[in-house]
Order: sequence, then C-alpha cells, then structure tokens
Amino acid sequence: MNLIGIGTDIIECERIDRMVQRHGSHFVDRVFTKREIQYCTDRKSSDQHFAGRWAAKEAVLKALGTGWISGIAWTDVEVVNESSGAPRIQLHGGAAKIAEEKQLSEIQISISHCKSHAIAFAAAVSKTEMI
Repeated sequence: MNLIGIGTDIIECERIDRMVQRHGSHFVDRVFTKREIQYCTDRKSSDQHFAGRWAAKEAVLKALGTGWISGIAWTDVEVVNESSGAPRIQLHGGAAKIAEEKQLSEIQISISHCKSHAIAFAAAVSKTEMI
C-alpha cells in the first residue's frame, strides 16, 4: 500500500453539543448520515460521538487533500462501525469521486474522545504503484 495523504482534526465536544442544541435536526441532518445519527444518539455521551465523527470527516478531507471544496457535502464522508466496533470510512458523492480519481483503495481512520475533546486521524492509501 502507498500512503497518499494524512489528515487530523480535534474538536471540543461542547462546541458540537452547542450546535446540536441550538440548531437541532437542521444541523444534525446536514452534517451526519442517518446511520451516524442513530449510532451517536444510541450512546450515553452522544456529544462525544458526534464530535468524533465531525473530527473524522475533517481529517478525511485533509487526507484527500481537498478540504471542503464545491461538490462535497458533509454526508459524503460517513463513519460506520465494523461488528468489532472499529470505525471505517465510507465515501459517497463528491468525496467518492475524488477518491476514485486519486485511485484510493481505502481511508483508514482512528477516532478518540473524552469528555472535553474528540480527535481523529485519517490516512488515505492506494494499492497502485507510485511513479
């Protein structure tokens, strides 16, 4: 595998919680997929899980080397969980198109959170040979 890009992000959990409280479903539905919303709201500390997914989305776009360019929506980057609980990234829409153009085979992700902060680290990898 070849490392194409890396990205990291850290966010205060309280900041995301304030956004959820202030804007409710308008904010949540714009940023998170239905599966992400279900996962987070099923958890005791949903603010930490929402913040972790926010950080993951930011880290993934940094790893892709794009940031929030036109044509990419928040929900184009989705964090799903394996049966083991390990997070995995699924790309949709504009983010999937960029990953295909860059011939990425996957985006690896690590997410951690505590009461105050959430952090994520993403690595974009390709199985193709670099020239």
